[in-house]
Formats: sequence, C-alpha cells, structure tokens
Amino acid sequence: MRQGEQLPAVVHARGIILSLENAREKLEELEHRYAELENQINDPAFSSDYRQFMTAARARNEIREVVEAYRNYRGILNDLPEAEELISLSDGQERIEAQRLLDTLKEERDVLEEKLRILLLPTDPNDERNVIVEIRPAAGGEEARLFAGELLRMYLRYAERRKWKTEILSMQETGMGGIQEVTFQIEGQGAYSQLKYEGGVHRVQRVPVTESSGRIQTSTVTVAVLPEAEEVDVELNENDIAEDVYHSSSAGGQNVQKVATAIRLTHKPTGIVVTCQDERSQLQNKIKARNVLRTRLYEMKLQEQQEAVTGARRLQVGGGDRSEKIRTYNFPDGRVTDHRINFTVYNVAGVLDGDLQSYIDRLISADQAERLSASAASGA
Repeated sequence: MRQGEQLPAVVHARGIILSLENAREKLEELEHRYAELENQINDPAFSSDYRQFMTAARARNEIREVVEAYRNYRGILNDLPEAEELISLSDGQERIEAQRLLDTLKEERDVLEEKLRILLLPTDPNDERNVIVEIRPAAGGEEARLFAGELLRMYLRYAERRKWKTEILSMQETGMGGIQEVTFQIEGQGAYSQLKYEGGVHRVQRVPVTESSGRIQTSTVTVAVLPEAEEVDVELNENDIAEDVYHSSSAGGQNVQKVATAIRLTHKPTGIVVTCQDERSQLQNKIKARNVLRTRLYEMKLQEQQEAVTGARRLQVGGGDRSEKIRTYNFPDGRVTDHRINFTVYNVAGVLDGDLQSYIDRLISADQAERLSASAASGA
C-alpha cells in the first residue's frame, strides 16, 4: 500500500458502514504479531517448551485468516492503480482485457473488504477446538430417550460428512434402544465454531411407537456442546480426584467384560462426576475420563472469567421443559424448524441423517449480523 493511501470504507448491504481505515492500525499490529509468532514457533529453543509452543501456535492460528486476507487485500489495492493506468494506455482488444482485469480486481477487493469486516469482529477463542457433546433426554419418558439416540446418530453422521473423527466416551442405553445419556467427542478443525449453536433443547413431535391411540406426543432432549480443554488450560491435581473402577454394563445390566475397566472420577472440590466405559483398556478409559473432567473444569473456568454470562451448559440446556426449545422436529409435517432464526426445512429424515449445514451456516450469519449491528451502534 502506498504511503498515505487510505483504505476505503466497507458498506454493508443493510446500510451499516464500517471504515477499514479506522482498523488499519489494528490490521498492521496483527500482521506484526503474526510474524513474531512465526519466528518464535520456528525457534528450536522456544518450541522445546511444550506449553509455550502450544500457546504460541494457538495464538498464531487465531489470527492467520485475518492476516492472510489483509495481505491479499493490500496487494489488490496496489494492483488497482496499475490496472487503471493500463486502460488509459491501451485501445481495442487490449483495452477490453485491461477493463476486465480491473473489474475482477474490484470484485476481489469488495469480497475481501466484506471478509475483513467480519474477521475483525471479536472472535470466540474456542472456535478452533474439538468438542465434547452431552445428550440427555428430558421431558417425554421413553420417547425422549429414543429421540436422544436419533440425535446422537445425527451428530455422528454430520461429523462423518465433515470427515471429523468421533468417539463415544460413555453411554447408558435403555432396553428399548433409547439412550439415557451419552457423552462423545468430535475432533476436527473448527468443530466448536460449527457445533456450538447446537447446544440447547431439541423438541420432537410425533406419534411414539409406544402410543396405541395414535396421539402426537411432544418430547424434549437437551444437548450441551463444550469446547474441549487442553492440558495447558487446566492442570488436574490428583489429590482432588477420587477414582472408582467398575464393570461396564449393557442396557440389560449384564456385565459385558470379566475385567473391571470402566472408570468413574469424582472431582472433590466441585462434585463433578465423570464416567468412561467405552474402552476395554482401563488406562484408555482413565485418559478419556480425565479429558472430559478437564473440559468440564475448563467450562467452569470460563464462567468465572465471564461472570455476567450464565455457564455454557446451563445456558444451553435450560431445564429441558417442553416450552424451551431451539429446534423442533415435527414428524407429521416432515419439517424441522430452528426457532432462533425462523428457518424451516421440510426434510426431517435428511436432517436426522446429518444434513445440518444449512442451519449452521444461517446461525453463523445471524450471529455475525447481530454483532455487526452492535459494533456499528457502539461506533466501533
């Protein structure tokens, strides 16, 4: 960018005007910070400290996208005067081609302006993390437990579509094929940024298989989506943890293993209880149970840092009452409605097969629009 050249304002379609000129200093600071972090990460002496290396790598990854967009944007601003000059020096077909080049550059500039405008919004530092998801039936008895099993399959299928890795950490099944509760992990880049909007009360309306009169029943299931904690976030004091080893059991209560491998951890200071029984190895269950415990303690840590905000799980799941809902799955009409954005798709089977992206994309857009409006109103 030439000395003294100004960044043009970004004009939102709804009339919100945000000046990139006001953000240029911040963008250049981010670029400088990115270069510093790159140098640190590439320094063997610095990276030999695991915690130090992971902290720097995470900080770099958090600003990578905005720095790359800014560098591309700045390059286009440098190219625009040359393209305009080329038009003035050309004629005939060359002039037509030069005009096409200028139009392309302007389109790319506009796209990057819009991207930077969104990227400059405050970000959730947990967005790139893996997630731990907890699903529990609420109102509706056995029908809610059956639907909890369907939601589990929905998220596993969604993760499969995204080529993310999934792992069941603990699950209590019922005799009829439902789920009393399940905790599972999803590993994938940006998993929390996509799935954090799934936390809340999911409502199902249909005729239960146990209903002989054909009446439609409304049941609810709660979903909590928690950003997975890393060792650098929470240190576990072994003196604070009570560990019990027991036999994993099937839905009917019979032991499925002769050797006790299931693990129950109780965190004495907080009363948090975590179980893991998926693995045949006691050691593997210990490792995974500690990971879940660390994640729940990390959630509490975030609550303390943001006292004005209700804790993630409580905010997401509420009391599980039928009147509380973020999304309704109506089988008689074949529709799924997200009440936060008033968006409906008439394909309940497809959604339950993991076709969730249309909802998630709109929820992300709605969140960005709301934050942009708040930013503009505050004069940021």
